[in-house]
Amino acid sequence: MIDKTFSSIDAAVADIHDGASIAVGGFGLVGIPTLLINALRAQGASDLTIISNNCGTDGQGLGLLLEDGRITRTIGSYIGSNKEYARRYLEGELTVEFTPQGTLAERMRAGGAGIPAFFTTAGVGTQVAEGGLPQRYNTDGSVAIYSEPKETREFNGQLYVLEEGIRADFALVHAHKADRFGNLVFYKTARNFNPDAAMSGKVTIVQAEHIVDELDPDEVHLPGIYVHRVVHVGPQETGIENRTVSN
Repeated sequence: MIDKTFSSIDAAVADIHDGASIAVGGFGLVGIPTLLINALRAQGASDLTIISNNCGTDGQGLGLLLEDGRITRTIGSYIGSNKEYARRYLEGELTVEFTPQGTLAERMRAGGAGIPAFFTTAGVGTQVAEGGLPQRYNTDGSVAIYSEPKETREFNGQLYVLEEGIRADFALVHAHKADRFGNLVFYKTARNFNPDAAMSGKVTIVQAEHIVDELDPDEVHLPGIYVHRVVHVGPQETGIENRTVSN
């Protein structure tokens, strides 16, 4: 067995190159690999394609890479309340490929499992399947790039659309516990897109709150075969995405 631990979070992301595609775990601000994102920001790689459910929030998570202009393309499910994300998309600074949430999870999982494509009912009868979704705007507000139509096929009287698996150059993931061989345990709702993103990466980098010498096989959520680097970061707090107060 191979010890996959790294002593430095900066060293773990040092070889992420300009133009890389990166699958990133998390949902909103829950379970995001904050310290890996910060290290990538300091490292300086640009022209990145980010595959993630969303793109952080203004001033937090992936939103910081957006603010720095380091992301040129995203594959995700929604913009949410990230104003900078919306601005860059609508003003022609960012290419955005929208995909249904469950489809995105399966595209990452399938890519990691060696499945090049699969059929799903999600998106059938909409622009997801038929094409025509704006992916990039011109600076004058006109559409520069529309999504292309996808292959559809009928099985047992039901129409399905073909979706391609995603195999990213790198993956950034947050885990609650890891052993030195990369076996991972996620904590409650942080077990969202993290396992799928981890599977998608050709090189998967994990920030773990705890590193232990041994894990019970029955508690492992993701086997270490999908993990290449693990960095101990200690306990982490989840940021507040939307704060609501009342009188």
